[in-house]
Amino acid sequence: MGQSVVVDNRAGASGIIGLEVIAKAAPDGYTLGYSPFNFITNSIVFAKLPYDAAKDFQPVVLQNTGANLLAVTPTLPVHSVQELVEYARAQPGKLSYGTLGGGASTLLAVELFKIMTNTQIVQVSYKSVQQAITDTIAGQVQIICDNMPSISPHVRAGRLRALGITTLKRSLAMPDIPTIAEAGLPGFEVATSSGYLLPARTPHDIVLRLNSEINKALSSAAVSEKFAANGTVIAGGTPEQFAEFLRRETTKWAGVIKAAGIKPQ
Repeated sequence: MGQSVVVDNRAGASGIIGLEVIAKAAPDGYTLGYSPFNFITNSIVFAKLPYDAAKDFQPVVLQNTGANLLAVTPTLPVHSVQELVEYARAQPGKLSYGTLGGGASTLLAVELFKIMTNTQIVQVSYKSVQQAITDTIAGQVQIICDNMPSISPHVRAGRLRALGITTLKRSLAMPDIPTIAEAGLPGFEVATSSGYLLPARTPHDIVLRLNSEINKALSSAAVSEKFAANGTVIAGGTPEQFAEFLRRETTKWAGVIKAAGIKPQ
């Protein structure tokens, strides 16, 4: 596009700090924002936000969807999703899982698992997923369910035992691991996602220009190979398709969060 790009990392607070910057930026196309999975769940798990998720943003494009990997500490005597279900039912409240809390996929994946299997597994919150993984390896907690790039190296090294992929299709990055849906829980699906947002009221021609350029980048071989290696699937598409995706996912996770008894913070 002939433009220099500056990456301005505004980390923290489940992405809320960065999303507030996007919402309040000038709607001229020069501030493009990243939309993490938490963008979908923040409006459900937080009682008050410094922005309105439905009104303050213009969806541009869905970048990718990704899978989480359900894994257990190697000392746990389970080797499949079905064995985990049976073990958890036989010992209600004895198993625990590590999570970041809030609306993170590490939490919602296991909570959906609990709802669909009618099991009791204790939530243990951490400040970082790395610490949660470390404690799962050590057996302080028994279960972890996070994105593949963070967990797969530990699985390959034998420090964690993988049980299932959270998406409906197997991951090309680890094709030998079954999906949770095919391993005993039909319909189970947790697909993390990311995309791009502009401030509301950004002119439509600017939205379409950025959508077109990002779609071109996503279709390049270099980007495709990088994403495939991380176990993520490139999406792309129109602004309208991304907006509909956000609406659909918000409705789904609002139902799961209510069923899990998670109260707004």
